[in-house]
Amino acid sequence: MAKVFAWSPIRELMKKSGAEMVSKDAVDRMIEYLEKEAKKITNKALEMTRHSGRKKLTKEDIELALELL
Repeated sequence: MAKVFAWSPIRELMKKSGAEMVSKDAVDRMIEYLEKEAKKITNKALEMTRHSGRKKLTKEDIELALELL
């Protein structure tokens, strides 16, 4: 599966969070985790969307999914 998150911004975020040096494997693992969590949140938010009889996923659906997870 192709990566959805770009490698450089994730590495930069990790460095800004205090990591002086970040290995490629660490960034790859972080991206894997973020993609998994994004899918989980999106699926939960889609439940809210469908339950409301809508097709468009909204910010509010995401916020509710985050509260429920």
